[in-house]
Amino acid sequence: MTSALEVGEPSRESLMRRWLAPISAAVLGAAIATGCYDHGGGTTVVVTAPNPPANLSYQVDPSGTPGSPSGILLRWDIDTDPSLASYRVYSRASQGASYGLRGETTSNTFSDNGTPDLQYYVTAVSVDGGESSPSNVITVDESLALGAPTTLTSISLDSAVHLQWDDSPYLNAPSYFSYYRVYSTGYNLDQNLCDSTWFIEGTTVSPTFLVGALANGVPQCYAVSAISVEGYESQWSPLRNDTPRPDGRNIILFSSDTLAGAQSGFIFSFNGQLGLVGSSAAGSNDFIVTRNASGIWLAPQLASDSMQTYGNGPIPDLTSIDLAPAAGYSRIAAQALPMWGYVFQMRTVPGFYSYGAIRVSAVGTNYIIFDWSYQTDPGNPELLRVRR
Repeated sequence: MTSALEVGEPSRESLMRRWLAPISAAVLGAAIATGCYDHGGGTTVVVTAPNPPANLSYQVDPSGTPGSPSGILLRWDIDTDPSLASYRVYSRASQGASYGLRGETTSNTFSDNGTPDLQYYVTAVSVDGGESSPSNVITVDESLALGAPTTLTSISLDSAVHLQWDDSPYLNAPSYFSYYRVYSTGYNLDQNLCDSTWFIEGTTVSPTFLVGALANGVPQCYAVSAISVEGYESQWSPLRNDTPRPDGRNIILFSSDTLAGAQSGFIFSFNGQLGLVGSSAAGSNDFIVTRNASGIWLAPQLASDSMQTYGNGPIPDLTSIDLAPAAGYSRIAAQALPMWGYVFQMRTVPGFYSYGAIRVSAVGTNYIIFDWSYQTDPGNPELLRVRR
């Protein structure tokens, strides 16, 4: 018996192309691949479900408030299947609730702004409407947040502040650590309070951060948090206040019996000018350099100025000087010794003292070389490194 095909009956594929002419070529190809066929005078199209998305992961967006992310970003593996049309994202707000369609995208990422739901999964959709089985489910778990830095210290600089904190969030969980966020706000020195509106200063993977382009004499407050690989934000570090101030390096002064005293006096601040070298005869210097058989000496000159030696020995750098001492100042001259530090208390504004510091780097037979710093905020004792 001769078959229909043998007497010129159209092939299965040609029939399908005739019946499914309005359908796109991609859909037709998928239908042929899955076996569309003529059954009882009608056409049945078997829809192919694509593979489910693989390796769904997420990262929440830190908001500055620990435990309250501002959104979530979902990611999954790229699929190069040409029949793939889109992805559908489903979520639910609590265990036991029904999943609802959150959105649809042609990308392998999805950003969901606002407070994230508890759980998410993703499906793949083919061009013929077939939908895959769900991907793996991710659960937003705030318990994965890292511990906060336990210390925060600072160094006041000229128009800048150097921040440093303990690296325990990374050291305790290096595989889960991502980076640090640094926050700043204003600081009320009189009330010893940080302002209530905070700003993101920057991010870093290092336990140090340099805040630049600051106004000298304006107190600031800082805090740091640690961010996990999932984006969870830790609690904040202890708060730290600091005030940038001007400084200068490698200033040379000669003893008052040299060069007729023309370069023997130093003024920390005068009429908006800082670090002025002048004549010891002017009588308006904060201190002058003198000498006798014992060596070179630093002597307060203005009647409202006094000084004291900082500590009991050499210091490694000007940045070793911390808060200006609250008491112990005198108008008695102090011998200038190499690598030693000295702090000056000056009455520049009625009712407030201002503070300056120097570190002597070299002492010659009739001169000294030193570095200096000055706090332009009256009444503020912060000079360099602050330890609290």
